[in-house]
Amino acid sequence: MENHQNSKEPINRHTTGQMAGANLGAISASLYVSFQIIANVLSTKIAILPLLNWAIDGGTIIYPLTFTLRDFVHKTLGKKISRQIVILAGAVNLLAFILFWLIGKIPADPSWMYQEAYQNVLMPVGRIVAASIVAQIISELVDTEIFSIVYHRMSDVTAVIFSNGVALVVDSVIFSLIAFAGNLPMSVVGQIIITNIIVKLVITLLSSPAVKLVPRMVSVDSI
Repeated sequence: MENHQNSKEPINRHTTGQMAGANLGAISASLYVSFQIIANVLSTKIAILPLLNWAIDGGTIIYPLTFTLRDFVHKTLGKKISRQIVILAGAVNLLAFILFWLIGKIPADPSWMYQEAYQNVLMPVGRIVAASIVAQIISELVDTEIFSIVYHRMSDVTAVIFSNGVALVVDSVIFSLIAFAGNLPMSVVGQIIITNIIVKLVITLLSSPAVKLVPRMVSVDSI
């Protein structure tokens, strides 16, 4: 009877570890998708960074964290599911835009005074939404592949820095050109790209050590 009880302990510990990994992966995936949607809404505003006077879209303030959150998903749930989460986030962003647009087209109650504000904030032009989704999917899939390659050769923190560093450049260039080229002077578009890259890189360097707090919950071959 004593041996039987002892034989169960490794199984219970293993099961508990799997559940913890699944929970952490689910939390990371949920935050990733949430930050994607929030960043898209914030991107409808072009702001000026204090002190530096550089033009920047509002979504850049939190968007870099999505790269690190995707790395969390990658480390806990594996490469395959990480890819699926990237595609899912793009689909949810598209659905959010469609719903914002549809609700905005429904006539407002005469006593409600915020129809114009709703339209200005939650009904951004389709070009910005398209730019965001295209840039997000391409850059995050690039992030996935580079993270996988570097992780197998170096540390997880190095993998985060390398993968995010390349992906944020890809994202900044694609998004800014699709969203703003032709509508804003190219000098402003170039400034937005450079500012995006600098801000995203700083946030990446600050957040990358956090990957050490996330245990690997899948086999190395699945990363």
